[in-house]
Amino acid sequence: MPTIVAISGSLRSKSFNTLLLGAAVEVAPPGTTFEVGSIQDIPLYDFDVETASGIPPAVVALKDKIAAGDGLLLVTPEYNNSVPGVFKNAIDWLSRPPADIARVFGGRPVGVIGATPGPGGTSLAQAAWLPILRVLGTLPYFGARMMVSGAGKLFDEHGKLTDPSVRGQLEKYIAGFAKFVAEQQA
Repeated sequence: MPTIVAISGSLRSKSFNTLLLGAAVEVAPPGTTFEVGSIQDIPLYDFDVETASGIPPAVVALKDKIAAGDGLLLVTPEYNNSVPGVFKNAIDWLSRPPADIARVFGGRPVGVIGATPGPGGTSLAQAAWLPILRVLGTLPYFGARMMVSGAGKLFDEHGKLTDPSVRGQLEKYIAGFAKFVAEQQA
């Protein structure tokens, strides 16, 4: 079964998307392994920094983790009807140098899920990821959608997903994505 690298697109420790990522790990089907990656230590992209100092260690480590995995799960917030700048910044770094794009992203199965306290369920952010994923040469998963609305009411004080309906949707999504990733390995 597959190894899926999962990344939350928020830096906030109690982010709804970080909590959703934790719930995704909990509901993973038997045989599926999740490796959680972090964008916490990735600096703002600056070509001058890249030229002078190379790729930062946090970026190299995350690139290697993604390249070693079989699939990638992006757990995205939605900021101003689009992708969060900090998450896009991380992907920009991960695509440097351009010669590494194929190793890190090329043909890699990618799923996108997200949670928001508002009513939109990150649908606009998920749609905004599609052209980015296309240019990186990924293989997006379209077998299901997972857009969590009203996230502030769905997690308990310990960060556990308590809504049985949303948990069932997440189980279905993760099982389908894991199967999709495994099929790409065959």
